[in-house]
Amino acid sequence: MARKQSDYLAALLADEPAEAAGTPAPAPPREAPPERARATTLLGRESALARVASGEVRQVTQLLLDPARVRIWPGNARSYAHLSEANCRELIDSIIAEGGQKVPAVVRRVDGDPEHDFEVIAGTRRHWSIGWLRAHSYPDMQFVAQVAQLDDEAAFRLADLENRARADVSDLERARNYLDALKTHYGNHQTRMAERLKLSKGWLSKMLKVATIPDAVIAAFAAPSDVQLKPAYALAQALDDKEAARAIGATAKEIAREQARRREAGDLPCPAPEVLRRLIDAPKRQAGDEQPEPYRYATKYGRTALSVQSANRQGVTIRLHAGSGADTDELVAALRDALAHLEATGKGLRP
Repeated sequence: MARKQSDYLAALLADEPAEAAGTPAPAPPREAPPERARATTLLGRESALARVASGEVRQVTQLLLDPARVRIWPGNARSYAHLSEANCRELIDSIIAEGGQKVPAVVRRVDGDPEHDFEVIAGTRRHWSIGWLRAHSYPDMQFVAQVAQLDDEAAFRLADLENRARADVSDLERARNYLDALKTHYGNHQTRMAERLKLSKGWLSKMLKVATIPDAVIAAFAAPSDVQLKPAYALAQALDDKEAARAIGATAKEIAREQARRREAGDLPCPAPEVLRRLIDAPKRQAGDEQPEPYRYATKYGRTALSVQSANRQGVTIRLHAGSGADTDELVAALRDALAHLEATGKGLRP
């Protein structure tokens, strides 16, 4: 196997030295933006080339594998069930154009599983894409993988470093992955986990908090990927109050039903900023501290496009907002949904 392939894996797993030439160890870095994170990951790989013999990676081998004989390691953040031709299209096209998979995945051997010989530690999308291609006119495509001997904690850190460089791994996926790893690999010690992953303790704490948002509340969003760290952290904090949690849960069920109606009608989903606003405002509405609008529709950019100003026996007053970015078709769909919402809540137009 080429030396640089061995170095690639070792660099992913290598720890940077705490001190060098008498220089004090720096504080754990804050989470970098996706572009910076990708650059940092690549730099980390290069700087670790001289540390291949760290002992953490004892053996690395590259093989061409049948993806059907390779399972997915459950410790990875990425949800295999949510992968599809649409969200892997760019990778699929790249593999076809290059005549095969060029960047190897990382796998390890498994025992006691008659249906699988290996499991994927890093490279879930590559595994899915090769499997899809083999089933769609490219039966000879092979899954290229580096085979390494890793314990579970090292495998988790390797997968996490790979996922930080991937913009399509959602904050919620990573947060829940971190919460599982906290219990499984770090004995519920956040400080130890932050040090091993080289993350700031404050940022990790927020991620772990977001991971506690119940599935019933997540169901209010059009997709789990809509749940972003910063706004979701405020929602997770609000759920700490039992009364507020009940109000938020009830509102989440209402929004989830609304999202289902929109999907069935072929309309655009309620955007994440609007969902979040309604969930966080739910406790105030329940307490009577705030009089909510009968209906408000926001675009995917979070801008209000249509709102119901009033609904009474005299009629319904609807306002179309300028500068929302919504086109005519979207406004028509919003109007139809507004009327359905008013009817469902007993405020619709009477014949």
